[in-house]
Amino acid sequence: MTPAELAEAVLAAAHAVFADRELDRSALPEHTTVERPRNPEHGDYAATLALQLSKKVGLPPRELAAALAAELASTSGIKSVEIAGPGFLNIRLDAAAAGQLARSIVEAGEEYGRSDRLAGLKINLEFVSANPTGPVHIGGVRWAAVGDALSRLLRATGADVGTEYYFNDAGSQIDRFARSLLAAARNEPAPEDGYGGAYIAEIAEQVTARRPDVLTLDDAAAQEVFRVEGVALMFTEIKSSLRDFGVEFDTYFNEKDLHDRGELEHALNRLREQGHLVDSEGATWLRTTDFGDDKDRVLRKSNGEWTYFAADCAYYLDKRERGFDRVVIMLGADHHGYVGRMKAMAACFGDDPEQTLEILIGQLVNLVRDGAPVRMSKRAGTVVTLEDLVDAIGVDASRYALARYSSDSPIDIDIELWTRATRDNPVYYVQYVAARTASVGRNAAEVGLTRGDAESFRPELLDHDKENELLKALAEFPAVVAAAAELREPHRVARFLEDLAGAYHRFYDNCRILPRGDEAVTDLHRARLWLNDATRVVIANGLRLLGVSAPERM
Repeated sequence: MTPAELAEAVLAAAHAVFADRELDRSALPEHTTVERPRNPEHGDYAATLALQLSKKVGLPPRELAAALAAELASTSGIKSVEIAGPGFLNIRLDAAAAGQLARSIVEAGEEYGRSDRLAGLKINLEFVSANPTGPVHIGGVRWAAVGDALSRLLRATGADVGTEYYFNDAGSQIDRFARSLLAAARNEPAPEDGYGGAYIAEIAEQVTARRPDVLTLDDAAAQEVFRVEGVALMFTEIKSSLRDFGVEFDTYFNEKDLHDRGELEHALNRLREQGHLVDSEGATWLRTTDFGDDKDRVLRKSNGEWTYFAADCAYYLDKRERGFDRVVIMLGADHHGYVGRMKAMAACFGDDPEQTLEILIGQLVNLVRDGAPVRMSKRAGTVVTLEDLVDAIGVDASRYALARYSSDSPIDIDIELWTRATRDNPVYYVQYVAARTASVGRNAAEVGLTRGDAESFRPELLDHDKENELLKALAEFPAVVAAAAELREPHRVARFLEDLAGAYHRFYDNCRILPRGDEAVTDLHRARLWLNDATRVVIANGLRLLGVSAPERM
């Protein structure tokens, strides 16, 4: 019995109690939940429905809990129900009901953990969106890992997700990039406000190889060549790096297209129709202070130039007009001030920003070597890139390390820790369970042990404390996936996998799966093999959500 099935049983018991006592059924929720108590002595699961409903129906919570307990006691698979404290229900399952979960997981395979909780919601998820003026640095890599994991989680819970990379190929930073390439090609120092580093010289060399005539052109023409060719080369490199990291986007959106297609003017007209524009001193302003921003924002300057914020407005409107219900944008730690103006902008378009716009802010990442952070500075040419991180600890460890922590917390990635083949390396600890469960399966086949068909499975034999602990951990996976998706917190999956790995190791150490020597294969061996294989399914499903492999051998 899964937690979801048990919660349904609790709610069904409440419906029966309400009918018997002629209580107001409108007080009943559509869904309820059960939780694992911190102290295992309090039972397998705890329900608080009696506490939630008592005031609504005018019954003392313990009285209502007693009625629910009496109804639940006759439910198949429930061993006992006790009332604790002010009205908690402490529920114990019988071994057969608990053990059935192993078969359910194996039969569900990759579908176990998936749900339709977010079905019908169309989400645009934008992440990374690094400027094409240099390689993806370690801060952008964090969003690559977290954003890709989040897209997998949202899809696993039924959402229709479109992932997007905003290719910022317009504006002054591109001009500085082009001037830097031109200077490098001429063997001149980088402009004071330009970009440095070996990658600038490499790209400049590639451009001159493509266009040998470029250095014979005047400054303006040469700079334009370096802008077009250099940006194309840089973005090709960025896409290749992300692809090697296991991240591909449904859409690569060019900022320049917003300008070329007249979408900034279109957005301006829509905002004017909504009544939130004002023309002053030759410039056009958006009155974002109408919706809580600290100041109004210029969209078009007095000289006719568009601001960055005007492009932000047009891009948001474009996403909404493409049919997305919710726009989710992942940004770096230096963008906290961006949230208020963007929320106000969405409101200016007539949207409810609490429903249509989410902005997630990620904190800084340090790559630590020999106890000291490796410094990064794109312009100084010492940037720590995606390739640097992967070269140091590998793709799997990089993705796991970056997704393992709440994105609003700064993190240090210790090269020594994340390359160890020891249990204190979290990704190794989890992947080792994937490999061990696969190894058990191979060894079982060699001695003639198979699970057998589902009808011959005897779940009631899984009554050891460590088997029960492992089953309860496996049962939590669907709820963890749902919470991680709804709260936009992929790290919940990583921490769950580590807890599950611990539960499996304790089971493996205390409950022998394979027969010894000439020992005959028994139903207990088969039941434990079901549990072993169920663990592999959940470990693999969880790692897949993080974009990390579940190796069969290590």
